[in-house]
Amino acid sequence: MKLEGMDTVLFDKVEQNPLTTTAIEGAEFAKANGCDVVVAIGGGSIMDCAKAIAFLAVNGGDINDYIYGRLKSDHALPLVLIPTTCGTGSEGNGFAVLTNPENGDKKSLRCNAIVAKVSIVDPECMMTMPKHILASVGFDALCHCIEAYTSKIAQPFTDALSVYAMELIAENLVKVYQGRGGKEEWEKITLASTIGGMVINMAGVTLAHGMEHPASGLKDIVHGKGLAALTPVIIEESYKGNYFKFAKIARIFGGLTAGDLSGKIRTLLRNIDMECTLSELGIEEKDVPWMAENCMKVSAAGVANNPIVFTRNEIAEIYRKAM
Repeated sequence: MKLEGMDTVLFDKVEQNPLTTTAIEGAEFAKANGCDVVVAIGGGSIMDCAKAIAFLAVNGGDINDYIYGRLKSDHALPLVLIPTTCGTGSEGNGFAVLTNPENGDKKSLRCNAIVAKVSIVDPECMMTMPKHILASVGFDALCHCIEAYTSKIAQPFTDALSVYAMELIAENLVKVYQGRGGKEEWEKITLASTIGGMVINMAGVTLAHGMEHPASGLKDIVHGKGLAALTPVIIEESYKGNYFKFAKIARIFGGLTAGDLSGKIRTLLRNIDMECTLSELGIEEKDVPWMAENCMKVSAAGVANNPIVFTRNEIAEIYRKAM
């Protein structure tokens, strides 16, 4: 880098569920070192925190005010994102998911200014990740596509991309996880991951992400595992809101009707050693009321985008069914 006339500094304090306080610390580090570009090399947590750092480095005020829309800005340092996992699709959107350690709120900073200027997506950067991480991020990518496809604000472009990406995941994720996939298969799930990030930028997420964020905000759960515990149950409760689209997804995974999808997703999770419950992830009955309330607070859009819009009490019952 120095041969090209560029100086670099390293910030390496990002958690698996990045904190607002870490983003603030990183922004102060960037300002103190006179940084004019932010480069992120890592998984979704790294990229999301880098986006927030790039944003806070040029914007004053409380990050939580921007997250909740009380303050707005369209300025950030330029971003270069290089994903080393194929799941979050953060390289393809303007979302930065952060957790407030003071109250457990896990919610996205959303801004077009934090869409990367350049994303370098190379499957060879991902092929050495541990299998349990591949399973987690691969399922997250699938959930992005399922949720964008079934969202009430889906559109023809996001539908087409979501279906294409779900087919890539259905045909290649288990194969890669079991060590039977080569570079071509890795390229396909990597492409699906980036597409997943792009479609939620347009069509949003629905209830699975909406309900997972309070769980991982509260207990620092691995995001993909939280989704694994919740998604089959949420599908069972939601598919009657759009029989056609849920049946389409079921057929991608070898089923026939909308009612088949939950079982097919459970089979996929077993094949990648990801089947779990919220109880196994540390969630207790006493946590349910807070999570249901927090879901309505931090994920109002996801709740509203779901094919069936559930009340806070109904969301609490879904949490209990996932335990």
